[in-house]
Amino acid sequence: MTCASLESAMLRWVHAPNKGMRRIAILMFNDCSLQGAGVVAEVFQAANELASSGSGGWLYDVSFLSADGGMVTSSSALRVWTDGLDARHYGGFDALYVAGGKGAFAAAGDERLIAWLRRVRRNTGMIRPIAEGRTLLDAAYVPENKESGDFRQQQVAVRQPEQGQSQSQGADAGDRLESMRSALAMIKRDLGSATARTVAERLLADSCSNLAPLLGEDGGLSPGDKVRAAARWLQENCQQSISIADAAQFAAMSERNFLRRFKMEMGITPSSFLLHERLAVTCSLLTESELPVDKIARRTGMGNGDRLAKVFRKRMRISPTEFRIQSRRLVGE
Repeated sequence: MTCASLESAMLRWVHAPNKGMRRIAILMFNDCSLQGAGVVAEVFQAANELASSGSGGWLYDVSFLSADGGMVTSSSALRVWTDGLDARHYGGFDALYVAGGKGAFAAAGDERLIAWLRRVRRNTGMIRPIAEGRTLLDAAYVPENKESGDFRQQQVAVRQPEQGQSQSQGADAGDRLESMRSALAMIKRDLGSATARTVAERLLADSCSNLAPLLGEDGGLSPGDKVRAAARWLQENCQQSISIADAAQFAAMSERNFLRRFKMEMGITPSSFLLHERLAVTCSLLTESELPVDKIARRTGMGNGDRLAKVFRKRMRISPTEFRIQSRRLVGE
């Protein structure tokens, strides 16, 4: 096998996903609240982790901004490092969140912030105020409940405080969930309902039993969403002793329906997809570790060294040992 063909094989099996990038900004100021701003950052971070382990999709570049840049002290005394506002941002963002908190009223009098907001809003897909952050947007360009350009003023639905909560605690919880809802809506559009649901479940854990309202769902996932979730499950568990029947059960489908739907959605059979992921991990371990081939086979769900060698020769037209030698030669060049 030539170096060129080996390199082509490596690119095929150990590929870096070709993803787009969405720009998300969170505008902050001294005495801002971290309740809503923090959860927005957490939502997109979780989505990044899921997308980076998959075979495609968007990634989110989240930046914290303030008028002067540097450290911003929140209303809870926690300090956050921010970037300053400059002309680089005039190209706009896919989404801009404006933090809330008592500091918003002072920030609404900062002419630099107001001028910057007026400039970037023209090229920004969505601008979302978090609670008192609406004050800055009102000062910048629109009165309450009126539209202008791409921005539509949206009321924040504040939940009634639960038993034992103060009114302010209930408001903070409402702001947190409202901020999460808008971020999840973008993730759902970019990466699908299954990923949005996984993000919500990861962040909320057992604190919210009904995620449907938060996700804007009608109560269930589509067959395509179930298949994509199962594909992600196969990918994340490919090194374990799992079967296609297990994946069908994960997707809550009959095995026959799952096989048909998977081929329709993914373009390959579940077995081929699983083998692809196992070989990708195998190639990585052969290149980057000193583990014996037999141990790599067991670690990647390929059974034993003999079976791995047989599959490897069929798919890669080279033995695992030869692949290890030549791939390291390529890396060293």
